[in-house]
Amino acid sequence: MTTRKAPIKKSKHRTTAKATARPKKKVVRKQVPKPKLRPRRAPAPDLPAVSAAEARSRRDSLANAKAAIAAALDKKAVEPVLIDVCGRASYADFIAVVSGRSDRQVDAIAEGVCEKMAALGRRPLGREGARNGRWVLIDFGDVVMHVFYHPLREVFDIESLWIDAPRVKLQVPAEARIDDLSGNDRLA
Repeated sequence: MTTRKAPIKKSKHRTTAKATARPKKKVVRKQVPKPKLRPRRAPAPDLPAVSAAEARSRRDSLANAKAAIAAALDKKAVEPVLIDVCGRASYADFIAVVSGRSDRQVDAIAEGVCEKMAALGRRPLGREGARNGRWVLIDFGDVVMHVFYHPLREVFDIESLWIDAPRVKLQVPAEARIDDLSGNDRLA
């Protein structure tokens, strides 16, 4: 006797039989090329990146500092140094240091710098040590200028306080340099 199997009824619902399962199709996604970005230059490691307004302000400060140095050189100042303390000091962007050969010349340099900066629309916020002829400090906000009697400048050595800060290159005339090795330009 042979037995017959009963026919399988088809239903409207999907059956779970393995034989009727269809293989899944692989979905192919289009490859969209990534936009190419220009490589950025890394900012200087010791200074943060600055905005356009800060860069403009820094350029104006540098122009003011150079104008103050030029005014000092007009009054025969010697050994000018311009120190960039932007990002290192909260009170100024530049520190200018110059020397005079006598106490009267120190006062004349300080007066000349104040007059020149006033002509440019920059009045000092503060002025210390005027009329003593040894050391005059003039604060223009973004620029602080020290005018020393040269032997006193060597004692205080302001430049060594900012030894890690960069110096701004200046065109210094030969008569504004003191050659300590020759002995001809030594200050008394």
